[in-house]
Amino acid sequence: MPQHIGIAACSAEGAALCFRTICLEGEALMGEHWHPEVTMHVHPLGQYMEHLGRGDWPGVATLMLSSAEKLAAAGADFIICPDNTIHQAFDLVVGKSPRPWLHIAEVVATAAKESGYRRLGVLGTRLLMEGPVYPAYLERAALEYDLPGLAERERINEVIFQELVKGVLRTESRAEVRAIIERLGEKGCDAVILGCTELPLLIEQPDSALPILDSTRLLARAALRLALTGTAVER
Repeated sequence: MPQHIGIAACSAEGAALCFRTICLEGEALMGEHWHPEVTMHVHPLGQYMEHLGRGDWPGVATLMLSSAEKLAAAGADFIICPDNTIHQAFDLVVGKSPRPWLHIAEVVATAAKESGYRRLGVLGTRLLMEGPVYPAYLERAALEYDLPGLAERERINEVIFQELVKGVLRTESRAEVRAIIERLGEKGCDAVILGCTELPLLIEQPDSALPILDSTRLLARAALRLALTGTAVER
């Protein structure tokens, strides 16, 4: 029997894309209309935003652990979190969690290494781009990385929180993010991480001058592999 996947969500749009990917791509692996059992829990995004606004990572961890406990009670065998930013609280969570977790940055770094990329642009919320979530895993995989400029980071952050998490997709914003990716390519990046789980709703491969590493779908696929084979690494 496949393992039961628990999704500890944060923002609805990215979590919904992750959930849909598991269900739709599970069919290709298991047969028509089949996918592993999935349970999702989400606290209101506003609760997370209050903690994030204060830099209160223990508070973020408390919400994540609350979700983990509910998911474990529902029968989940392991947990994923389709939100890159709140992984900054990951180390405060895993030691107390009733179930193991996959780490989204580790999944993305592994995929980048396997694809032969060397220098990655990182896009996401400002907290994500300027924080520690990706650097440790990229450095561990011997991968270099670069960030957009300060004004660009502020603009991407605005697009995420004022548009994408609300399900708003604007052509003008897509063009802005496309231009930022092009500039990362000019700085020597050979791929770009969509390190906000809503960004794949705005930017797909035809929109990008660089190969994209879609953190949302990569996490969903790793969860599928773990549920079906017992390992998150593609064999």
